Amino acid sequence: MDLGIQGRRAIVTAASKGLGHACATSLAGEGVQVWITARTKETLEETAREIAESTGGTVHAVPGDITTEEGRAAVLQACPEPDILVANPGVKQVPDNFRTMSRADWDFWMEAHFYSTLDLIRAVAPDMCERRFGRIVSMSVSFIKFPQVNFAASHSARLGLSGAIASMVRELIAFNVTINTVCPGLFSTEALHTNLHAHAKRGNTTYEAIVEDRKKGCPAGRFADPSECGDLVAYICAAQSGFMSGQNIINDGGVYQGLF
Repeated sequence: MDLGIQGRRAIVTAASKGLGHACATSLAGEGVQVWITARTKETLEETAREIAESTGGTVHAVPGDITTEEGRAAVLQACPEPDILVANPGVKQVPDNFRTMSRADWDFWMEAHFYSTLDLIRAVAPDMCERRFGRIVSMSVSFIKFPQVNFAASHSARLGLSGAIASMVRELIAFNVTINTVCPGLFSTEALHTNLHAHAKRGNTTYEAIVEDRKKGCPAGRFADPSECGDLVAYICAAQSGFMSGQNIINDGGVYQGLF
């Protein structure tokens, strides 16, 4: 299927590893020129070369921390007129006790999982409307549908972002500009395995036992390959996807059991 986005320009944030890497790879494979960001310059540049070689596409590395104003400004300067934005915060959620968290702790998660994406959307949406094409994807987590204990700060920031997006989309879709949120579950990324090792340590058990437990809790019985998320995001960015906007798309192997 031709997604109709060959020659388009995309910004993919936090793309040196994991799901950001997968999204950039899938878009580059569709002929999209991609600008990727991440904090570690050497890793990012190696990722850009690897994606370019594997897809034959054009990939630009823009080092920077997307959760800072400077990092966002750098990638927008490098690619001032993107047709596609995949906003991945690149800050993995970690558990904390809401009773003892300081206001600064809560503000950190709001900056990482709310304002960083919101500021990028506000920066690129007006010009997308003028050009009559724009696809924006906010990368979230499936747990916003059923928030978990000890993740109040991260999940509330992500839920606030989805609420803001739900309001904004109605002003944008008439201009062929869409915003959708992808809510992945358990994907086999470095971030997931790091978290599982930490869970095992806190629970005084083994990493292997934690992995087995998580897979048992997933009807698919496995962790997903990151490309399964990247290809979904590429389709959401397709020319044919202009009638879908404001959706929180769960991609979690059947873990979430709700209808809505």
